[in-house]
Amino acid sequence: MFDDIKGKRAVVTGACGVIGRWIAEVLHEAGATLCLTDARSQDLETLAKTLGLSGNSFVMPADLTNEASIVALASEIGQRWGAADILVNNAGIYPSAFLLDTTTAEFDRILGINLRAPFILTRELATQMVRKGVKGSIINISSGASRKMRRTACVYSMSKTALDRLTKGFGVELAEYGIRSNALEPGFAAGSTVSALTDAHIQNTVAQIPLGRASSRADVGNALLYLASDASAYVTGATLTVDGGNSIGSLAVHQDKKQAL
Repeated sequence: MFDDIKGKRAVVTGACGVIGRWIAEVLHEAGATLCLTDARSQDLETLAKTLGLSGNSFVMPADLTNEASIVALASEIGQRWGAADILVNNAGIYPSAFLLDTTTAEFDRILGINLRAPFILTRELATQMVRKGVKGSIINISSGASRKMRRTACVYSMSKTALDRLTKGFGVELAEYGIRSNALEPGFAAGSTVSALTDAHIQNTVAQIPLGRASSRADVGNALLYLASDASAYVTGATLTVDGGNSIGSLAVHQDKKQAL
């Protein structure tokens, strides 16, 4: 269905996380050449071996809080490939703290990884695309939190709202070059080692999802491949929500209604 992904050069940030790994796997299976990046170098090497990366695919650790590190990553991509075809800005953190307890340093760290890094990397890689005449696809991994403020995660929510606006901004300004910029809101997927969640939080969240389950690799992968492929050639500045209804309603309310009936 997405045969045009084969041979395309794709960059995935935060590749060692749950969703990042899913994205890396589906792009690899679709035949893409990969550049996988994460702050965890050892985990990157393990992932590369697990996937069996070869040829022009490579992994490169990067500190997304450091502009020089991001620019170095972009430079390496330019030297190896000339330009990428697909950029997936997946890396993100979800610390939990009330605003009154959030330090300025933590505020800056959340915005740095969730918003500033996608801006810098997109700027650098899109510049390469323009120079090489590549009609690329930029996909920012957003969240339903961009539309609904979450208690103890207000800075995270704000970062995703801003990321959605940045997505549209790049969509407007890169359209003349045939470069598309879209956002993908995947469903809830537990297991992050960067922003760990308690078992109680995981159970409570899944219990409230209208379609009754957490996200799967297929859910994320199919949506990602759609936005990365020519199947979405006329789509830019859009947000594709694939979260089982988690951002629009609560299963608990539906259950109350059923009980009342």
